[in-house]
Amino acid sequence: MATLRDIRNRIKGVKSTSKITSAMKMVATAKLKRAQVAIESARPYFEGLGKMLSNLISSLSGNYSHPLLRKSEEIKNVVAIVVSSDRGLCGSFNTNLFKFVTQYIKKEIIEKYNNPNIHIVAVGRKSVSFFRKQKYNVLADFNNAFIKLNYSLAKNIVETVKDRFISGEIDKVIVFRNEFINILKQEPRAIELLPFESNEIPTINNRNIEYIYEPSQKEIIDELLPKVVDVKVWESLLESNAAEQAARRVAMDNATKNANDLIKYLELQYNKARQASITKEMLEIVGGAEALKS
Repeated sequence: MATLRDIRNRIKGVKSTSKITSAMKMVATAKLKRAQVAIESARPYFEGLGKMLSNLISSLSGNYSHPLLRKSEEIKNVVAIVVSSDRGLCGSFNTNLFKFVTQYIKKEIIEKYNNPNIHIVAVGRKSVSFFRKQKYNVLADFNNAFIKLNYSLAKNIVETVKDRFISGEIDKVIVFRNEFINILKQEPRAIELLPFESNEIPTINNRNIEYIYEPSQKEIIDELLPKVVDVKVWESLLESNAAEQAARRVAMDNATKNANDLIKYLELQYNKARQASITKEMLEIVGGAEALKS
């Protein structure tokens, strides 16, 4: 049975943990606010840019070709860009993502394309750690990606796969990330990055309007297409960052509540043990007094 000192020390330890988780919750709340504003303000830009490019490509009626639009007849090499967090203490954020990735690779890639080679681009320390232990070939890794998140990271990630895709070394690139739905909900998603699908977003030119392009349509698309690929990776980084902070805030909130509940339970046990100790001492005093009388 635990002594009063043991219970008292445990209460002290749980209180310290509660202070830490409470502080981490406040930090995550502040970071979540910034990350949420960043992704929600950027979504209209991402959507508008994708629609504009899709509209331009479709308006050429199949008379346009670009290396980033190349579709292989046989899928032999697939790259999975997996965006995780750098740190833990965010609930099942990374666990759910890795489970989703492994199931997707098995059902949607290996079975569908007759067992192609799988290559991993790991973004985030947790992703690097997880896939280094797996049987997959890690093509590149980006540790500490979210310490100072900036657009150049997205361009560096794309550079690791773009030249290989253009040369035909790889046939498909898929980005896996957690998507920020709301504070309580984050969902793993798979986004096909390459080859770029111009029909994945509905075209907006549904009226008979002729536009004057300067320079030509092809030159505009040649300039926009690589940028849109970079932007899609940047979008995934922003989505994952917001989802991570939301998951960490919820996790730290739950941890703080659990710590406070445990403190109440331990204090109750402490009071019971103290009361039992006092009762035992009183009985010993009474018993000693009766012994002296007799």
